[in-house]
Amino acid sequence: MQTEFEFELPKGYVDPSGEVHKTGKMRLATAADEILPLRDPRVQANSSYLTIILLSRVITQLGTLPKVSNQIIENLFTMDLAYLQDFYQRINMKEMPSYKVTCPECGKEFEVPLDFLLNQGL
Repeated sequence: MQTEFEFELPKGYVDPSGEVHKTGKMRLATAADEILPLRDPRVQANSSYLTIILLSRVITQLGTLPKVSNQIIENLFTMDLAYLQDFYQRINMKEMPSYKVTCPECGKEFEVPLDFLLNQGL
């Protein structure tokens, strides 16, 4: 099973020396990655900060940077942040469970994705 995925940012992170870092790797998230940041006071004060902490936990490489910190994610261009949020969703929801169903009228079989969030108002 693949647990780490390569990406390339549309703009790239510009470090303090002016070097641009565009390529990186993101690993699949664990339950802890999504739960533990909820205890952080910054997330409790501003729920939007969850994205920052979550991405800094799952991005394992960005260019030649030794570590991806919250501050690096905070300083990404908006387009790159949106890209990473979408990329996170795509790799973590890649294999959405589905049910094989049969239409009661025509008898045709097809698969329907099982969406756990559909009826939860999220």
